[in-house]
Amino acid sequence: MDRLRVLIADDHPLFRKGMRDLLESLAEVEVVGEAATGEEAIALASGLAPDVIVMDLQMPGGTGISATRQILDASPHIRILMVTLFDDSESVFTALRAGARGYVVKDTDAGEMARAVIAVGRGEAIFSPAIANRLIDFFAIPYPTVPKEVFPTLTEREREILGLIAEGYANPDIAEQLSLSVKTVHNYVSNIFSKLQVADRTQAILRAREAGLGQNPAAPARGQADS
Repeated sequence: MDRLRVLIADDHPLFRKGMRDLLESLAEVEVVGEAATGEEAIALASGLAPDVIVMDLQMPGGTGISATRQILDASPHIRILMVTLFDDSESVFTALRAGARGYVVKDTDAGEMARAVIAVGRGEAIFSPAIANRLIDFFAIPYPTVPKEVFPTLTEREREILGLIAEGYANPDIAEQLSLSVKTVHNYVSNIFSKLQVADRTQAILRAREAGLGQNPAAPARGQADS
C-alpha cells in the first residue's frame, strides 16, 4: 500500500519538528514537506500534492482557514486536518465550512494525533472529544420558526445579515451575496452587536440560534469569520 503523503503547515518550528518525528515513526506515513506560513502551505500543496495537510489555524502570510479554502479550491482531493490551540465554536465551524476534514487541539496525545492524521487520510472525519461533543450538542438543538417580532430593534436588512451570520457566513461572503461592500456589511454587523448587546460574533450566533435564525448550518461559507 502506498504511504500517506503528509505536509505539515505550522509557524512554530518546535511543533513542526515534533509532528515530523511523530509521523516519521509511522510506517504508513511519509512527510513530504513543511510550511511555516499560509502562503508556503498553498505553494507546497500545489507542488507536492500531499494526501493530507496538518494545518495550523493561525499563521503569518494567511490564516489556516484561508489557506485551506485556496488549497481545496485547486485540489479538492487533499484532506485537511486542522491542528490548533483554538477550540472555540467559531474557529471550529469556520474551519469545517472551509473544508477541513478534522479538527484536533495541540494538547492531544501523540497516539491520538497519529490516529487522527491516518483517519483523515483514509477519508474519515475526526475531532478531539470535546469538539465532537460540541458538534453533537450543536446539531441536536432544534431551531423553531422565528416570528418577525424577534429582535424588533433590528431592521429587515440587519435581520437578514444576522441570519447569514448564524449560518456561518463571514463578512466578505455576506457582502458578495447581498451585493454590498465589505465595509457596509462591517457597519451593519457592528450595529447588530450593539443592538443585541453582545461582545463578539460567537455571542451573536448563539443569540440568533437560540431565537431560531440560521436554520441551515451547512451553508457554504467560504470566507474568514470577522466582526
